[in-house]
Amino acid sequence: MAVKGNNGSLRIIGGEWRSRRLSFPDVEGLRPTPDRVRETLFNWLQGRVEGARCLDLYAGSGALGLEALSRGAAEVVFVDSAPKVARQLEENLALLNSRDGRVVRSDVLNYLRGGGRPFDIVFLDPPFRHDLLEPSLRLLDQRGWLAPRARIYLESESDAENPPALPDGWQELKHRVAGQVKYQLIETA
Repeated sequence: MAVKGNNGSLRIIGGEWRSRRLSFPDVEGLRPTPDRVRETLFNWLQGRVEGARCLDLYAGSGALGLEALSRGAAEVVFVDSAPKVARQLEENLALLNSRDGRVVRSDVLNYLRGGGRPFDIVFLDPPFRHDLLEPSLRLLDQRGWLAPRARIYLESESDAENPPALPDGWQELKHRVAGQVKYQLIETA
C-alpha cells in the first residue's frame, strides 16, 4: 500500500524488464500488488502470458500489466480514472519504450459498459471496501470482454465476509491469502 506523502516505486520481477524500478504516484489507497503475490500469479499463468491480450482494470501502479508486458504479452490496456495515475502509467510505458501498452483514463465500470474486443487475461484489483468486484465481473461477462476460457485475476481484502459471486460456468482455479490480500485465479466458460 502506498503511504500518503511518499512517491512509491515498484520492481518488475520477471521477463525483459526484470529488476527495473518504476515510480507510481502518491494517490490515496494505491497499493501495488506485492512482489511475492505477483510471482505466484505469474507462475499460475505460466505459458499463457506470451502473446496474450491483457486488460488491467483499476490499474493503479500498473504492476500487473507491466509485469505481463515484460513477460511477452501482445497488448495490455490499463484502465484507471485518476489523472495522476494515468499520466504516470504513460510515462512508465514511454520509459520502457513499450508500444504494446495503452492507457485509458476512465471510470472502470463506465469503460466496461461500452463493450470491446475479447481479452485473454484480466487483472481485477479494485480499491478495497468499495464493492466493485461483482459489478466488474458481471460487465466483463455480459459485454463481450472475455475470450473463451479467459483467466481473471481477482484481488480483494482477506477479511471480506463474502467472496464475489461468479457468473455461471466460471470456476476458481487457485486462491491464496497473503497478509491483508486474498487473491484468486478464475477461468471463464
